[in-house]
Amino acid sequence: MKLLKSDLFGQMTLEQERGQAVVVRDSGPARWWLAWLARHLCRREARALARLDGLPGTPRLLAADAGRLRREWIEGRPMQIAMPRNPDYFRHARCLVAALHRRGVAHNDLAKEPNWLVTPIGAPALLDFQLATVSARRGRLFRVLAREDLRHLLKHKRLYCPERLTTRERRILATPAPISRLWMATGKPVYRFITRRLLGWADREGACDRRF
Repeated sequence: MKLLKSDLFGQMTLEQERGQAVVVRDSGPARWWLAWLARHLCRREARALARLDGLPGTPRLLAADAGRLRREWIEGRPMQIAMPRNPDYFRHARCLVAALHRRGVAHNDLAKEPNWLVTPIGAPALLDFQLATVSARRGRLFRVLAREDLRHLLKHKRLYCPERLTTRERRILATPAPISRLWMATGKPVYRFITRRLLGWADREGACDRRF
């Protein structure tokens, strides 16, 4: 067993089960006053992964209960280490994000490079669905969140492969949704202060040592 992360919300470990590498997210060790939130985040991730079952580039959910989740380990290097500059990576990444949305899942945290992997064959993969929104109807709010998913992917493309940005993609980058502008101006500073300064928490599985 290898400890990937331990914080106020519990712990995440990498384990071997019948020759298969498995990530276990356990909210049991969470501080008592955050236990309800830890369980909620665990349920949220389980719901999203269940909806995405069988989709390449996303972890397969193996089991989940009230406060514990077991999912497939995906081999790969985090984006900030791999620094993908192949246009094909971003073309496939856009297809992956579109596939998420067709299944009614908006990731909501694609701005974080550690949530993106570059697999051994150079393909994109995604981690950390704790903040994901699952919607069967895919109404107006979902479409806004889906567009923000795409915009955050394009931010990474702008960083690593800027010469391949299309005119339409540049327009998307230049026009964040009003809800995103409001979040950046008000909610995000408060969120960062609470989670990082007060709680000392950042869910960065992709930022850790991924060697097993």
